Amino acid sequence: MSGDEILVGYDGSPDATVALNWALDEAGRSGRPVRLAYVFEWLTVAGWIGPGVAPGIWPDEQARRQVEELVGKAAADAAADRPGLTVHGEVFDGPPALVLQERSAQAGMLVLGSRGHGGFGGLLAGSTAVSVTAHAHCPVVVVRDGQAATSGPVVVGVDGSEAARLALGFAVERAAQRDVPLHVLRVWEPPGDRWSPPGFDPDEVTVEERAAAEEELAQWRESFPDVPVQLRVCPGNPAALLVEASREAQLVVVGTRGRGGLRGMVLGSVSQQLVHHAHCPVAVVRER
Repeated sequence: MSGDEILVGYDGSPDATVALNWALDEAGRSGRPVRLAYVFEWLTVAGWIGPGVAPGIWPDEQARRQVEELVGKAAADAAADRPGLTVHGEVFDGPPALVLQERSAQAGMLVLGSRGHGGFGGLLAGSTAVSVTAHAHCPVVVVRDGQAATSGPVVVGVDGSEAARLALGFAVERAAQRDVPLHVLRVWEPPGDRWSPPGFDPDEVTVEERAAAEEELAQWRESFPDVPVQLRVCPGNPAALLVEASREAQLVVVGTRGRGGLRGMVLGSVSQQLVHHAHCPVAVVRER
């Protein structure tokens, strides 16, 4: 598996197909190869395996062959529909979250649908998505609700942390590839209603936060002069403001762990709220 590959969690479900199409579009812009990964978790009781695949109990080799045919056909169809792209399909054995985390170490990006079946059952409803986004070794893109927007800006949440700087770099590259504006959102959390520090001036904080954000943006404005950049700095709740910004976006990007308003990005509430409630695909970028 190449370190530049786009790895797609695929199980034949409608949402996995939407995730695959998103990955193929990304590959078309970046020239990266795509690999479909079906994680085959052997069942000890009868259960759903995949579209057209009968339930099986370990070691049901017939069910596995059906899965391999399913993935092979999906990869072949994708390659035929997108001439020039390299598309592979592969079946892995083991717990889905663990396998995807391990395989992400050799991938450039991991793309998941919002809800799957079989090996990806309840992907975003339970702990699997949280585990994958928290521990994957590459950026993870979650395409939710069967809606992959193709218009609107790329939105990124920043807070001055190293993780946010990585997210900013990822976001500006996506905006350049798509030839769309980059909207940068820097949110600072105001003190509680019952107590404020002596001499606290929210306008002064906003000015300071804007200056810090502009300093971080300077190198990216220079590297990508053709990408229009809109910076918004304001007090509030980071998750709520990012979810709202996602309404008009085609991609929202966040780092794994941040400071201030984006603290605990993956293991806390912000990323989970985005995964469940964003109106466009969500990219969670982490340090390798």
